[in-house]
Amino acid sequence: MNCSRSITVNALPKQSAANILKSLNGQTTLISARPGFIGLHQHYGHSRRAFSTTRPTLMREFMPAPETNKIKQTEAMWQHPIYTYEQMEAVRIAHRDVRSWSDRVALIVLTIMRWGMDFCTGYRHDKAVALAKKDPKAAVQKSTMNERKWMIRFIFLEAMAAVPGMVAGMLRHFHSVRRMKRDNGWIETLLEESYNERMHLLTFLKMAEPGWFMRLMVLGGQGVFFNAFVACYLVSPRTCHRFVGYLEEEAVLTYTRVIEDIDAGKLPEFEKWMAPDIAVGYWNMPEGNRTMRDLLLYIRADESKHREVNHTLGNLDQKGEPLYTTSAINPNANCPTDDPNPYTSRFKDEDKPHPVKDIKYQRPTGWEREESI
Repeated sequence: MNCSRSITVNALPKQSAANILKSLNGQTTLISARPGFIGLHQHYGHSRRAFSTTRPTLMREFMPAPETNKIKQTEAMWQHPIYTYEQMEAVRIAHRDVRSWSDRVALIVLTIMRWGMDFCTGYRHDKAVALAKKDPKAAVQKSTMNERKWMIRFIFLEAMAAVPGMVAGMLRHFHSVRRMKRDNGWIETLLEESYNERMHLLTFLKMAEPGWFMRLMVLGGQGVFFNAFVACYLVSPRTCHRFVGYLEEEAVLTYTRVIEDIDAGKLPEFEKWMAPDIAVGYWNMPEGNRTMRDLLLYIRADESKHREVNHTLGNLDQKGEPLYTTSAINPNANCPTDDPNPYTSRFKDEDKPHPVKDIKYQRPTGWEREESI
């Protein structure tokens, strides 16, 4: 079954080609760039894909939905919690201070990775942010981030961010089966986090089609990151969760800056874009609030939640310390286990602020163990 459509523009007269493109995609703007990397396509109308790395002469639907005789729609396995706009606007940039050698190692590794990701995605924004209050005009000139560069960064960031949750969930799953012991709710949260990050990536892929260079960057980056994270999680899960907490701090910073750029009028194309259907369904985005800015608010809120969750998990016991006794067998025998995951637990006092799945109670630097356990 071929679900894509293509039109070779060079085979048609210029006037006919232009009419066909307008009828299929509405008004179209093409800006070419380095071969194999990216070309900008702005669409209005039926297609919502914002830019593509396919050749300008070939228009096709990227990542089409599968067509079957029986299935109408495939629902998301994990239903996303409902966020209010007040909660999403309340998300703020935050940083957890280093309190141990484990935290320091995690922050150093994150700093190195941040530099590498900035280099690969062409991210240059710090100077513009520093000048914003002193000289707004100079800040606009210093900012080299446009819509294309932001989308490159989003895709690369989300492709990497989907790794840690899956690795941690996988290793804890095998550990639970191998040791024949409970996991106390950690696996579910970790796998859902990975699923959520993948939904971010799929959303951006509905708006931008990566070219061969981007695919190679993701392939190489994910291959190295996956294997390194597996090894590190086997050695020190606490350090890995702290690392992910710091990584999500950077993600919140990234999305906050792009939202500020949209509000400042620096990204006029983003002001025209609408969230794709996959995002509307996943986040239950209300009618009238489905712009690119609205979409970024939802994604930033998710990253803020991942930041809080991983900092919290990094504060909990992961060494198998005895938490309860099997008195029915031997009153003096301890059964080693991890702290229970507070994000999948019911609390005795639900009215008191505590870790929750949504962003009702926000704690950017994580909940301390005595607060959640």
